[in-house]
Amino acid sequence: MIETSLFAWIGSYMRPYRGRLALLALVSLVEVGLGALTPWPLEIVVDNVLGTRPLPHWMAVALGPVAGRTAALLAVVLLAGLLIQVLDELVSMAHTQIQVETGQRMVYDLRARLFAHLQALSMRHHTSVSAGDAVYRLDADAYCIENVVMSGVFPLASAGLTLLVMLAILFTLDRTVALLALAVVPFLYAILRHYTAPLGERAERVKELESTLSERLYETFAAIRVVKSFARERFEQDRFRDRATTAMRERVRLTWQESLFSVAITTVTIVGTTMVLWVGGVHVLRRQLQLGELLVVIAYLGSVYGPLSSIAHTAGSLQEAFASTRRVRRTLAMTPEVVEGRPGGKDPRHVRGHVVFDDVGFAYDGHPVLERLSFEARPGEMVALVGLTGAGKTTAVSMIPRLYDPSSGRVLLDGVDVRDYDLRGLRERIAVVLQDPFLFRGTIAENIRYGRLDASDDDVRAAAIAAHAEEFISRLDEGYDSEIGESGSGLSGGERQRISIARAVLKDAPILILDEPTSSLDAISEEIVFNALRRLRAGRTTIVIAHRLSTIRDADRILVLDRGRVIASGRHEEILRSSDLYRRMWQRLVVGKSLDEPLTVDELAEEFQA
Repeated sequence: MIETSLFAWIGSYMRPYRGRLALLALVSLVEVGLGALTPWPLEIVVDNVLGTRPLPHWMAVALGPVAGRTAALLAVVLLAGLLIQVLDELVSMAHTQIQVETGQRMVYDLRARLFAHLQALSMRHHTSVSAGDAVYRLDADAYCIENVVMSGVFPLASAGLTLLVMLAILFTLDRTVALLALAVVPFLYAILRHYTAPLGERAERVKELESTLSERLYETFAAIRVVKSFARERFEQDRFRDRATTAMRERVRLTWQESLFSVAITTVTIVGTTMVLWVGGVHVLRRQLQLGELLVVIAYLGSVYGPLSSIAHTAGSLQEAFASTRRVRRTLAMTPEVVEGRPGGKDPRHVRGHVVFDDVGFAYDGHPVLERLSFEARPGEMVALVGLTGAGKTTAVSMIPRLYDPSSGRVLLDGVDVRDYDLRGLRERIAVVLQDPFLFRGTIAENIRYGRLDASDDDVRAAAIAAHAEEFISRLDEGYDSEIGESGSGLSGGERQRISIARAVLKDAPILILDEPTSSLDAISEEIVFNALRRLRAGRTTIVIAHRLSTIRDADRILVLDRGRVIASGRHEEILRSSDLYRRMWQRLVVGKSLDEPLTVDELAEEFQA
């Protein structure tokens, strides 16, 4: 059975639409009323116009002279029936329009909340959960609210109300027939109880499998260059086929259970209808019921059993909706490790950029990444972090914009713990240039303007000039309005990086973080980008991660990290003499000699000058 809290959660999304839902309920009431009226013109035609039964007194008085003329009476009754049915169709159309619009609005609200929550989750979450799963929850699971409310709550309420109204009328026509119509309800309830739990479990299993299938597709297309380069199309096809087959089989099993469920429900309603027809027919033969009244009974049975059967038939869909609801709730229940919009957060708009790491420690899933890291970077200074892969360099700089929070110690900005600043404002004061710059599908101007959304065209062009990007942009047919593909396809690595730098220039933040910004570029592109970065660094607090140590020789301070600790600190010449690790890295990455051939500091200097 579905837990009570689930309905309370769904109710929270219905609350903002109380007015629309009340209107929908009113329209449903009108539909039920028109449904109750629909069979009666036929009953009057059969029993009163074509038959020998006299018209009710109130109807005879209302119709006046028409009541005594059979042809005219037939026309009036048929016209009344036509009007009732047309009005019923118009009300049904209004019901559908209100239902769809309200349902879509609720889906939008849930999707917007889910999107905002996923963005607020920490980098730890996004590095451990695939983007494909997040997209599936936003795309498919977000419809759970509409499916539950519009395919479940309202049809159930409408079916219940219809059941009460129709049974009340049936009791006035023939109490035995009415009680017999009610006899199927316990059987329907028993079938629902029996099938609900297994359908729910299997529906959730199908959702999980289809989510992993989405992950597989997303990952493959994101790495399509690698797939093609290694000629692994057939391998990826086989991996897709394996997951798709598993998901398909589970979907088929779910459909089989739904079909069995549907057969059971349909059988019960058919048996109920047959019994009512038999008893009603006997009553007509015994003159206890008129033929027209039997037709009304049959119509009402359709109105009673139809909604119940429809709800039963869609129980599988409802269970899928409940499965999606549970998945969405689990996502929304995740607590962001970094709390956005901290109440009373300090305004960082006037910070100068003095960064201090005070005995910072950080662990990931119980494994230490940083241990007692302490250093500072003042405005106008450039501090470089170097070390082997996995030393904790990226994790350290990620704590300044609070992509992660330290497990121990503090990160200070102008003497204030970064956790005491307003998070959005803090990140507005930090510009980042990554090793692999991500560009969005759109124009070059839009990608540069991402650094400052209210920037003018002149500001965008000035940033591009500062980043040495104006030269290649001006050669494009559409210039700044040139469309670029996903992830900047169509541009070289150096061009993408210069657009990324222009974005950082435009942001004009007092703190600049450079995460290996030239490591994937050729020597010429590196020189162009490095010249742009040199201009960007002026007057800012710059913290750079670099593998190409030649780019940081002029750093004010170089920190050598090893296993999360600072093992050497100083200028290039100092740590080249004091740090064996730095000397080995310099020898290998700059001079190009094997580690088996150690050189002295003086020999390294000679090789570099050569």
